[in-house]
This record gives sequence, C-alpha cells and structure tokens, in this order.
Amino acid sequence: MHREPLIMVCTCEIAGRVRGKGFPARDLPARLAKGVGWVPTNTMISAFGPIYATPFGTTGDLILVPDSDTEVNVDFGDGGAAEHFFLGDIRQTDGTPWECCPRHFLRRALAALHEISGLTLLAAFEHEFVYTGVEAAPGAPYSLDAYRRQGIFGEAFTAALRAAGVAPDSFLPEYGTGQFEVTCDPTAGLRAADDAVITREIARATALRLGHRAIFAPILDPAGVGNGVHVHFSFRDADGRPVMHDPAGRLGLSPVAQHFVAGLLHHMPALCAVTAPSSVSYIRMRPNRWAPTHATLADRDRGASLRVCPVLTTPGADAARQFNVEYRPADAAASPYLALGALVWAGVDGIRRALALPDSDGDKLPVTLGAALDALEATPQAADWFGATYLSAYLMHKRAELASLDGLSETEQCARYALTY
Repeated sequence: MHREPLIMVCTCEIAGRVRGKGFPARDLPARLAKGVGWVPTNTMISAFGPIYATPFGTTGDLILVPDSDTEVNVDFGDGGAAEHFFLGDIRQTDGTPWECCPRHFLRRALAALHEISGLTLLAAFEHEFVYTGVEAAPGAPYSLDAYRRQGIFGEAFTAALRAAGVAPDSFLPEYGTGQFEVTCDPTAGLRAADDAVITREIARATALRLGHRAIFAPILDPAGVGNGVHVHFSFRDADGRPVMHDPAGRLGLSPVAQHFVAGLLHHMPALCAVTAPSSVSYIRMRPNRWAPTHATLADRDRGASLRVCPVLTTPGADAARQFNVEYRPADAAASPYLALGALVWAGVDGIRRALALPDSDGDKLPVTLGAALDALEATPQAADWFGATYLSAYLMHKRAELASLDGLSETEQCARYALTY
C-alpha cells in the first residue's frame, strides 16, 4: 500500500484537547507561511466533543500557523506512521494574532512579566497519569515491581520524548493504581507550555502503539487517587542569572519572588478556574488527598497550594539555580498555555502592586468549578489578562461543560472525563 506522509498543525485551546488540521508533508514550506484554515467557534469545542455554546456563531475565518520551533517527528520503529505534528498560533487572515489564541495569551503574560521586572520565566510541568497497560498489584506505589510491570512503555516513552525535543528528567510509578509520573527539564517561557503539550501527546502516542492508554483525567474514581499537574517555576535575569532565591528572604524567596507569589495567593480562587477547569478537578482537591484545599505557601509541604521546593546544599551545589516554587492546584484538563499564562498574569499583578506575602494561611479554595468560575468572573484584572472577548468565551465554554454534566453522579462524571483525557 502506497502512503504519502502527512503533518498535523495543532493548538491546545480551552478544553485542553489538542486539535488541528493535517496537510501533505511536501507542502510544509508553504504551510509555515500561510497555515491552514481555522474558525473562531473551534475554540468552543468541548472536552466531550459537542459545541454546547459559542459567542462566535458560524462567522469568521482564521489561520492556524505552524511554529517551526515546535516540530515533533517521532518514528516509533513499528512500521506505522510517524508522530509528526507542529504546535501553532491562531491568527487573523492578515497574520496578526487572534485575541483568543492560547499561545498569544501566554506570550502577552510573559511580555508583561519582562516589561515590569526584566525577568524571564523558567518552568516545568510535572504530570501524573494512569497507564492502562499495567495490572493492579498490592504494594505497588513507587515499587520496582510496578516499574517492571509497565514493560517497555517507560523506555519507549522516554526515547520518544527525547526524539520530540523534550528532555526527560524522571519516570516513576506513583501512588495510585496504574499511576505513573513524568517530569522533564525546565525550559524558558513559551517553550515550557509547548513541552507540556508534547509530553502528554507523546505519552498517549506511546501507549496507543502498545495497545493501551495514558489517561490524564484529574481523577478516575471518586474514591481513588487523583492525577495532578504540578507547575514548577523560577526566574532568570537578562544575563541568565537566577534571581528567585534570597537566603535571607522569607522561605528563601527574593523580594520580586515574594511579590509574584503573593499575587498567586491573592488570585488563587480565580486561578483554579483555569488551572483546575473540570468538575472532577474538585473531587481531587479534597482534604486528605495530598492535594491543596487552601491558598497556602509552605516549605516542602505537598499539601500546600504553593510549595517551596528543597535544594541540595552539598559542597559545590548551586542553591540559587535549583531553587523553585511549585504550583499544585492544577491538572491536565487545563491547556498548559492558559494555565501557565494565568499564573504569570497573577504574579505580574503581585509585582505591579508590590503585594506582601500574607502572615497566615489564605482562604479556602473553591470546592466546585462553578464557584471557581464565579471567582474568575469577579476578578477585575481577569478582563485585562484575557481580554473581554476571550474571558467571556472561556466562562461560556466552561459553564456549558458543567451544564452538560447535570444529573450525573460523581462516578459517572469521572468516567466521562476519563474517556476524553
């Protein structure tokens, strides 16, 4: 059978799903300039498939343009088609950014951070997921036996990640049944979110070729263990020097880092609407699940919303370059561009207003997505972060998603999300 190679150009929008269009690989030089056709209402496609509501109707034309720096071309060596795709930007037909492009949302946030502080963000996403190709066994968490039972998935996944241009750091069996965790090296700015998208898709691609699934849904069973996405971040100055750490500062945070983190704590109820954007995200974030329930900052505490991570202090170790903070109320129902962008925007607000770290634990986090969406809508700064059109579309999208779940039990809701993520 004759075959002609195809390439996908993709985006990861409000639902956190990766969607796009394919074209013949021979047309790549032209497509890097003109992209492929796209429409505004595509951003309103729900996690489950249907478009439940849209402010855009049937009107409008856009282009989805590949970013040449994001090419993924992985041959799994199994005789099947290569995993060949680009991530791209949604633009107007005149080439200017569309106001609801998720990568543009993050770019604007990063530009605002640089403008107000001169700093660059360094970030990494730590993903938990369930691999269906391993049998449940007692005593499995973190065990060599659980690692052994996953067979060649981990090695194939790691090789594919490296071939895709992502630097893997660790792969391990986690606490839940069939649960694994992957971490990758931190990268600067937009590339950190690109790497998060690529990591999820390469995990799914690897599992598929082995006849299984990698499921990133926030939680698969209301009584089970959740899958989080922990976002680690730090800052570099114009000369590439780390500037987040100050041994004399509170919890080791430099003054600018304290303002940034204070912004996150101040806006955390609203941030949850973007970083934990599914109904079942709030089943995961309940007490006694090692998931955050309050807007707290703590040193080495995995129950906190913001954790100051440990550093090695052995001779020769550079504490400042290791030093980072971890944001924990997030999961893979979120677009990495929107999640990271929202964090940056909130931190920029903290720097701009010179917010101080609170002296006590913060407010309780929202216990439902609906409450988080209300907090986002009530945040005056959110209209500037998103722009009025994008914020309205986001709220409409997520509220329609919630309405589609009316009448379903928590178990049924978990099952729906497990099928899509």
